[in-house]
Amino acid sequence: MGLNRRTFVHRMATLAAMAGTTGMALNRPAHAAKATTVTVASLLGDDKPETRIWHRFAELVQQRLPGAFRFNIVKNAALGGEREVAEAIRLGAVQASLSTVSALSAWVPEAQVLDLPFLFQDAAHVQRATEGAPGQRLQQRFASQQFVVLAYINYGARHLLTKTPITTPDGLRGLRFRSVQSALHTQLWSAYGAIPTGIPIPETYNALANGVVEAMDLTQSAYAGFRLYEVVPCLTETAHIWATGVVYFSQSFWSRLSPEQQAVFQAAAREAAQTFNTLMQADEAVSMQIAQAAGAQVLPAENRPAWEAGAHAVWEKMADAVGGEAAIADIRALAKAGG
Repeated sequence: MGLNRRTFVHRMATLAAMAGTTGMALNRPAHAAKATTVTVASLLGDDKPETRIWHRFAELVQQRLPGAFRFNIVKNAALGGEREVAEAIRLGAVQASLSTVSALSAWVPEAQVLDLPFLFQDAAHVQRATEGAPGQRLQQRFASQQFVVLAYINYGARHLLTKTPITTPDGLRGLRFRSVQSALHTQLWSAYGAIPTGIPIPETYNALANGVVEAMDLTQSAYAGFRLYEVVPCLTETAHIWATGVVYFSQSFWSRLSPEQQAVFQAAAREAAQTFNTLMQADEAVSMQIAQAAGAQVLPAENRPAWEAGAHAVWEKMADAVGGEAAIADIRALAKAGG
């Protein structure tokens, strides 16, 4: 990101914090005029888990530290996409947000281990990995890049989205594909013969509508949240990646909190993350009802071995970047833990 864009994001965050009209000011005693403002960036609106988690977080903090903080929740990607927000958090212009680990891989390449296609068995497998040693190691790596990760969240599985039905990898050959801006995602779609182009999620709808790209992948909730069923009406249930995310804060903000405040924020983040995961499961069902009512088609993925073959080639290419084969083996070993 260039200096001009950084300045723009900084100014946007500052204006949002001062105005407070797009955020949520918690009720607080009149004497709490010195409450610390926490500017939070959210990609979506009030009805989506991405924003509802922050309302819950704010409520929990207010209960335990009444009047100490004011949460200004800036919605609908008004402060930019994930990468732009991450840059603003590193600068301290934005204090908190959610992010997929994909978007933060530019700073922490090892986080891409959580994005490896067809690595995870199910949501429980993801949780065992993020709550165990793999997740703890990554938290340390995030901290080294000024990102304080307090909890992991699960956005759900990513699926293939196309303009016309495509159920096997062969159908992707030569297709212009909107990809997450990370090396792993670029490698994945290249392995299937597509032509990946990194585009921030707020710009994706227009890119698909204008023919800049012809396909993409995303979770079911975001598929409806960004109304993408209008431009890519076919969803093929590949579930190739479980989209893991983080609840994270700016290091510069975090370091100014007292130990008591940090403990409250940590506990609130864990509880809010659990709420998010529950909300997301329910939102996926509602999202698909909305999409199908608008004409979207839901298709089963065919020739699963071909999908997995392309994915495993990515494992080999990305092994060094994600911490070596041992890092992958550690997560695979958790697949059947707990029954």
